[in-house]
Amino acid sequence: MTESSFFPQSQALRLRQVAEMARAQLPDGVDGEFLLRGVAPLETAGPNDLAYMDNAAYGKALSATRAGACLVTPRFAGKVPANTVALVTPQAYRAFAQVLGLLFPSAMRPESSFAATGISPGSFVHPTARLEHGVKVDPGAVIGPQAEIGAGTIVGAHAVIGPQVKIGRDCSIGANVTVSHAFIGNRVILHPGARIGQDGFGFAMGPQGHLKVPQVGRVIIQDDVEIGSNTTVDRGASRDTVIGEGTKIDNLVQIAHNVVIGRHCVIVAQVGIAGSTTIEDFVALGGQVAVKGHVRIGMGAQIAATSAVNGDVPPGARWGGTPARPMREWFREIIALKKLASQSDSGDSATNDGMSSDT
Repeated sequence: MTESSFFPQSQALRLRQVAEMARAQLPDGVDGEFLLRGVAPLETAGPNDLAYMDNAAYGKALSATRAGACLVTPRFAGKVPANTVALVTPQAYRAFAQVLGLLFPSAMRPESSFAATGISPGSFVHPTARLEHGVKVDPGAVIGPQAEIGAGTIVGAHAVIGPQVKIGRDCSIGANVTVSHAFIGNRVILHPGARIGQDGFGFAMGPQGHLKVPQVGRVIIQDDVEIGSNTTVDRGASRDTVIGEGTKIDNLVQIAHNVVIGRHCVIVAQVGIAGSTTIEDFVALGGQVAVKGHVRIGMGAQIAATSAVNGDVPPGARWGGTPARPMREWFREIIALKKLASQSDSGDSATNDGMSSDT
C-alpha cells in the first residue's frame, strides 16, 4: 500500500519561528534559520523533524531521539540528546499544538467531503433558507425553511439543519449531523453524527402510564464550542439547554434537557449529565462521569473518571469516587479498605495454617 497523508503540510518552519511561538530561548550557537521540514514522535523523528516531550513515560524515547529539535518542559530538558536542539518551554504540548495548527490547517476542523465550493448538486436547500456567501453544502445535506447559516460554514454530507435554526460563521457541521431547535454561534465544530436539539427525555410517570412532556425549549451553543462524534445535546423542556463559549466536549457524551454548561469546560467521552444540572466555567469531567440532575458543579472543579456526582460540588474542588467526594477523603477510604482486606487475608491464612492435614 502506498503511504499517503490525508493532511497536506502547508509549509516548513525555521527553528527561530518555533522558538518564538513557544517563547523558548534558542541555545547559544544554534542556527535559527535551520529548516524543520516536519513533525514526528520522539521514536521516529529525524534530523529535520520537530518533536515534543512533557510526560515521564517517554523519558527513554527522549534520551534516544534523533529529532532535530524538541519542545520540552524544564523538568526533562537535561535528557535531550546533544544533537537535538532543546526548546525549553513550560507548556511544551500547547506549543506543539500551535505548530501543528500552522502546519496542518486542514486538520483543525472537518472539511467538505466533496471538495465543495458552494451548494453541491444533490443537496436540498429550502427556498426560504438564508445562506451567506461562502457557505459550503455537501451532497445529501438538507437545510430547512428559514434556516440561517453564516459565511465560511461547511455543512457536511447528509447533515440535516432544521427549520429556523441559526448557525454562525466559520462553523463546521460534520457529515450526518442533525441540528434542530438550536442557535449556534461562530467557529463551532460539530463532528460527524452529533445530534443537537432533539427531544429531552421528559415523562410524567404514573400508574396510568407515562405521559410525554412536550419539550419546547431550545439549545444555545456559544462561540468556539467543539462537540464530538455521536454526542447528543437535548433541547430544553421549558428552559434552554446552554453550552458556553470555548467548551470542548468529547465523543459519546449525553447532555440532557435544561443543562447549563459554562465557558471553557472540558467533558470527556461517555459522560452523562442529567437534566437541569448547572456546570460552571472551567469545569473538567473525566471519562464516564455520571452527573445527577438538578445539581451544581462549581467553577474550576475537576471530577475524576468514572465518578458519580450525586450532589453539589463546590468551586475549585477535586472530587472522585462513587458517590463523588473530596479526593483526600476518597483516597483515605481506599487505603483503609486495602488495609482491612489485607488483615482479612492474613487471618484466613493463619486459620488455614493451623488446621491439621488429617482434619
